[in-house]
Amino acid sequence: MTQNAETGDRVQQWLAQGQLRPTRQRLSLATLLVGDGMNRHVTAEGLYAAAAEAGEAVSLATVYNTLRAFCEAGLMHEITVDGARSYFDTRTDDHPHFFWEDSSELTDAPAEDLEIARLPKAPAGASIARVDVVIRLKRL
Repeated sequence: MTQNAETGDRVQQWLAQGQLRPTRQRLSLATLLVGDGMNRHVTAEGLYAAAAEAGEAVSLATVYNTLRAFCEAGLMHEITVDGARSYFDTRTDDHPHFFWEDSSELTDAPAEDLEIARLPKAPAGASIARVDVVIRLKRL
């Protein structure tokens, strides 16, 4: 099987996991996100730039809408670093992140080193959906 066929199969299977129709835009953005089998942390703007560089004609609004659809389908998680900056993570298991303040890069942190002893009780009528841990780093 050629790399292109492997990539196409991987992308098709990923979209099928989320029960999403493989539109042209979804296929092109999913190829950039998971085509090589690696996990990524992307911003919408970064994915838009990568799509433009790859010659894909998609608008920034389409990128945002597609990333939201991927999140709603359970294929990605949105990690909000501050009120104005969100990253989208293709790795969907629970794991902490490092946020590098000097480069605005989000990377995975070792989950085995994280211990959460206790969480506050959820308010009445609510349940905890997930806990995002973002550790901000400054280079020395």
